[in-house]
Amino acid sequence: MIPSFAVVGHPNKGKSSIVATLAEDDRIHIGPTPGTTRRAHHYTLSVAGEPQYVLVDTPGFQRAREVLDWLQSRAKSASERPGLVAEFVRTHEGDVRFRDECELLDPIVAGAGILYVVDGAKPYGPEYEIEMQILQWTGQPRMALINLIGSGDHVDDWRHALAQYFSIVRVFDAVNADFDNRLSLLRGFGELNEDWRGAVDKAVAALKTERRRRRERSARDIASCLIDSLEMVQRVALDDRQDVEELQSRLMAQFQDRIRRRERRSRDAVQSLYRHQSLTREEAATELLHSDLFTGEGWELFGLSRTQLAISGALTGAVAGGGIDALLGGASLLLGAGIGALLGSAGAWLGGEEIAKVKVLGEPLGGRVLQVGPVRSANFPWVILGRAWVHHHLVAERNHARRESIASSITAERHLMDALPDELRRALSRLLKRAAAGGISAADRLSLAQRIGEMLENNPGNTAVVDSDVD
Repeated sequence: MIPSFAVVGHPNKGKSSIVATLAEDDRIHIGPTPGTTRRAHHYTLSVAGEPQYVLVDTPGFQRAREVLDWLQSRAKSASERPGLVAEFVRTHEGDVRFRDECELLDPIVAGAGILYVVDGAKPYGPEYEIEMQILQWTGQPRMALINLIGSGDHVDDWRHALAQYFSIVRVFDAVNADFDNRLSLLRGFGELNEDWRGAVDKAVAALKTERRRRRERSARDIASCLIDSLEMVQRVALDDRQDVEELQSRLMAQFQDRIRRRERRSRDAVQSLYRHQSLTREEAATELLHSDLFTGEGWELFGLSRTQLAISGALTGAVAGGGIDALLGGASLLLGAGIGALLGSAGAWLGGEEIAKVKVLGEPLGGRVLQVGPVRSANFPWVILGRAWVHHHLVAERNHARRESIASSITAERHLMDALPDELRRALSRLLKRAAAGGISAADRLSLAQRIGEMLENNPGNTAVVDSDVD
């Protein structure tokens, strides 16, 4: 039987946030109004379809003093106390006065361990001691969690008070806890009861394995997004009545939108892997991280620097517009006039390197086709890769109690991709060139995913990326 833990305490102390974090469930309602949780709800954390543990989100104590008076009036010895708590629940089942107390005590009577939550930003008060005494009477293993909701700091006072009633006292920031913090807390559950230790150790191992699996699957999806973006083309049939320059402008915009949509699908897939399906992204022009995929700011933040591009031998030196290969009956149409403006500052930052070819092609069966793509910019795949790296980091480290939109600030050096180890960057460069050439082999596709997986193990830019908590 898997262990069960009841999260209990005063109203509005972050109980639901702790359950959401440890259950990896962003569907759990979290609100600032006291009494948001009115019924006990059970949440099972499963990994690969196998249940690991159960968390019970409970209402807060409402009539603790009356409950303790009832218990004390009937107790003759300490050994009777757990039985009296069970009797209280049976006796008052259906009594609206003690609905919340019965809801929170029932799973404990059934054998759940106790996670008692307090707000370390608020001062300790004697009213909490009544709750602690009731929980002590249950005889169940108990851990106290000092959550940090506000800006105050009363942790030391809480530690001294809680230590008298709980065998383990931990400080745990439910909203900002990363993966390692969550695992550390889980290991503490195993210390509460020797019978739970094996199950808790198994859960920790399963979560580590699942995290590695998520990272590997994310890497495969990012690799697919890269390859699809590099191979993408947009075509439209031409006739003599059409304004070719206006048509190519529209076609270039459609081409860019297709790549943006492909990138968004990759974002959604990564968030789904980490159970963040409900997480929204703060995006400018529907793009992540306040920079569009085709703007100079995005290229400067996420791509390689000119130095690294030169070292890799990838800088082509072609000029956007002037480098367009536009062919129609052997005569140049000089179609590049509007392309530079469409590509914006991304091309300017690269010193004129074109992003994608625009061609007018003759069809074998007659007629002409205007084609945009595939992408030929040497820095383009690095921009895609850098943006995916940042997004993955923010999602993988984010817990499920946070409900604001995802966004980021870049606080360290620019050119995140320049922070990669030289060997990894060289390996990625070789694979990206093969992908850009078209027809990448299955073996190279696998190697690309594996190398991206190595990249995802690290913090982009050596802790340069932080979630900016956009509401």
